[in-house]
Amino acid sequence: MAFEKQIGEFEQRRSKALSMGGPKKLAARKAEGVLNARERIDRLVDPGSFLESGLFATSIWPEARERSPADGKIAGYGKLDGREVAIVSNDFTVMGASSSTVNTSKVGHVKQVATRHGLPMVFLGESTGARMPDVMGAAGICSGDRPTQYRRTRETPWVSGVLGHCYGSSSWYAALADFVVMRKGAITAVSSVRLTSMAIAEEVDPEALGGWRLHTEVTGMVDLAVDSDEQALDAIRRFLAYLPSHCNEAPPVRPVPPESGQDARRILDILPESRTRVYDVRKILALIYDAGSVFELKPRFGKSVVTALARLEGKTVGIVASNPMAKGGAIDPDACDKAVSFLVLCDSFNIPLVFMVDQPGFLIGIEGERKRAIGRVMNWMNAISLVTVPKISVVMRKTYGQAVLNMGGTGNADEMVCWFTAELNFMDPRSAVTIVHGVTEKDDPARFQELLAEMTKGTSAYDAASINAAHAVINPADTRDYLIRILDVHRMRMSNGVGEHLMRTWPTSY
Repeated sequence: MAFEKQIGEFEQRRSKALSMGGPKKLAARKAEGVLNARERIDRLVDPGSFLESGLFATSIWPEARERSPADGKIAGYGKLDGREVAIVSNDFTVMGASSSTVNTSKVGHVKQVATRHGLPMVFLGESTGARMPDVMGAAGICSGDRPTQYRRTRETPWVSGVLGHCYGSSSWYAALADFVVMRKGAITAVSSVRLTSMAIAEEVDPEALGGWRLHTEVTGMVDLAVDSDEQALDAIRRFLAYLPSHCNEAPPVRPVPPESGQDARRILDILPESRTRVYDVRKILALIYDAGSVFELKPRFGKSVVTALARLEGKTVGIVASNPMAKGGAIDPDACDKAVSFLVLCDSFNIPLVFMVDQPGFLIGIEGERKRAIGRVMNWMNAISLVTVPKISVVMRKTYGQAVLNMGGTGNADEMVCWFTAELNFMDPRSAVTIVHGVTEKDDPARFQELLAEMTKGTSAYDAASINAAHAVINPADTRDYLIRILDVHRMRMSNGVGEHLMRTWPTSY
């Protein structure tokens, strides 16, 4: 047979490249219930759609070539629901998926293709960091010229899965991503537990250094924590289903579940009449948006604000909602950071925004000031002023103070609509009575009630509508229909649904 020798060599080399770290290491992962790098790709993409780039890459050092199939990072292209994506899946069974000159070139190539041709970029992270001793010495650390390696200009969505021990490049790409999902038990940090312990001369708990609770509740870098690799990969598919492939197209449209909006009348059963009683805003969102479509991001961080992707009539929208279940809905610095990162995401990828408002203002106190509350509030105002996608603000129950502006009031949204239950004021009128007049309800109940009536004048939804600050007053049960109609009015027809992306270089972590 012609070329028999070459065919044999090709098949042998291909088999070697696909063997990863060998049967023993792969069996150990399987016993732990953890997918390997190629299984993760197979689970993520449409069956049979993965096209590999750099399969025959190995370490640059001859003595390491036999033990470095694909050089520890598997790269290429696959399809998610028929749409192309670029993928890098770190193979921890090969030299700990450590970064080298060769595999950095592989990653750079697929990133360039993704940017040039409008493909979402998926990083499936698990790595030990830079490969040693390759990077030791001036020649190692200073080699190459990669000034744009970590630049984000948001041409396409970036997604990262933290699926094991992630140090070095896999942690950097998580910090740069638009969506980060983390498997519980995984760790991500600047440096490994061992190196950190050596640096500070004490034992370090891996979970405390970079576990899922730290990154979902304290740093806010991780959007979602899940129990398994499979759940993480499903979350990546779900997130990308809301987004366009690139910044120059509108998000995809999906079929509308037939039960959507059927129980909208139940909103008033959930919303308490007393503005001081709490409730879970997620229950209200579920009644307004397409059934099963609300996908919350960062649910464990900045809990007084809910940020979520959802659909209305099959079209993607972004939700920024007050959540009275946490701190009464008062907005703290973490909630500010959470809201700003979400505004950047939605504006960068042409997703209209809906603010669902029931907030008593910003949470004040020493801890907030230490967290740079002033700057974070203004970051939010700067961001909302740069948003070029449609913005609709729905005042559900109350909105007070500077946060009225942050949640889309006083012209910071294209339309502001009030439920007939809405109240708009500079501050809680009860607090205002005491601050202005020095009267408390306990000391002088009759005088307090008299002054409270004065401080409550002109605060209703109809008062806001009378000066055209509210463009409409509606029954809460009509919210879904109103939003569908008003978003259709404001949809960006002249630009084919594409915004100006004024925040495309806004940092993903700050």
